[in-house]
Amino acid sequence: MKATDPVDAADVVAGVDVVALGESMVTFLPTRPGRLADVPSFDRAIGGAESNVACALAAAGHAVRWVSRAGTDGFGDHLVETVASHGVDVRHVERDPERPTGVYFRTAGDRATDAHEVAYYRAGSAASAMSARTVDLAAVRAGRVLHLSGITAALSGGCLDLLRQLTAPAADRPVLSFDVNYRRGLWGSGGGPEVLLELARRADIVFVGEDEAEEAWGVTGGPGAVRALLPEPRVLVVKQGAAGAVAFVSGEGEGEGVGEGEGAGAVSWAPVAAGGAAADRHGPARGPAPVRGTPAASASASASASASAGTFEPAPVVDVVAPVGAGDAFAAGFLSGILRGLPLRRTLRLGHLFAAAALTTSADLAPPPARDTADRLTVLDTGRWERLRLGPGWTEADPAEEEVRTP
Repeated sequence: MKATDPVDAADVVAGVDVVALGESMVTFLPTRPGRLADVPSFDRAIGGAESNVACALAAAGHAVRWVSRAGTDGFGDHLVETVASHGVDVRHVERDPERPTGVYFRTAGDRATDAHEVAYYRAGSAASAMSARTVDLAAVRAGRVLHLSGITAALSGGCLDLLRQLTAPAADRPVLSFDVNYRRGLWGSGGGPEVLLELARRADIVFVGEDEAEEAWGVTGGPGAVRALLPEPRVLVVKQGAAGAVAFVSGEGEGEGVGEGEGAGAVSWAPVAAGGAAADRHGPARGPAPVRGTPAASASASASASASAGTFEPAPVVDVVAPVGAGDAFAAGFLSGILRGLPLRRTLRLGHLFAAAALTTSADLAPPPARDTADRLTVLDTGRWERLRLGPGWTEADPAEEEVRTP
């Protein structure tokens, strides 16, 4: 099925939990540390923010669809087949015979160090030609949650127009999840921070790193300052690296939980449970709040009003193998908690556990912990949770044994 074919009514009836739209590429991982010029060989994998989220959610038992475009080349075959092997619906990935599948090479080092190198070959890729004309909008909107990221907006004018159309308030809009994913190199001088702020202000659930908010928007002063800049999203998660994450939830019962179902005392999120539209929650269609002055100035002016409203949950100590893909995994874990109706603290912990699974492997994409393992860990008392230490292989521990090491 091509992406331009109309969505099957059976797709909607059967129910899709999450639709993720965005580019994925074939990734070449070095077989040893060192400069790209010195690495003699690479192992092949796949990587893409939205497909990473889709694969992790599917592995966690959710019904997930990935919508994108790929070339008809061998790399495209490998990409689509690999995503499908994780249990993701790929029927709405369009294959383009004229444009290639994107690929990239990276070194083994941490992206935060000067030694880290990434070589992207994605210009003119099939995915960069995504637009409202080349994807099936009905298939994209068929899920309870639509997950997008700022990376897609940077790929081309058509991609940006598509994201603006998908994030516009409308009667058929699902709950919208947006990971800011600011990549300075993708935007150059193209106004990326302003575009990302516009898109984030239209979303229902937003993920952003504290350091990322400072780099993109000049926001300092902690998570409360980020919330002051982004008061519109129903849920804002500000990630603080190895320290943990802070979640802000607007509406009744703020800070207690998200969703409905398994979580006693969870904040009701009827649109996720029933697939309702964003317009039902927000009233008449509205655009993003205008940006007045500098983002940093706007945030600092009202940060004090929001600083105490968030819920912080520390991350467990992790023996990191590679940091790539951790943010995508966190988003998948958090969305899984929302879909399951878990209380907010357990939802944050689930995000941390999914991220820990990615951090303790070398690939961009790692399977999350089994649900019974994750559930036992998310209900640990505070003391045991804070003493948790997760190392390579922890997700494969025998469920009959202690899954993790606690001092």
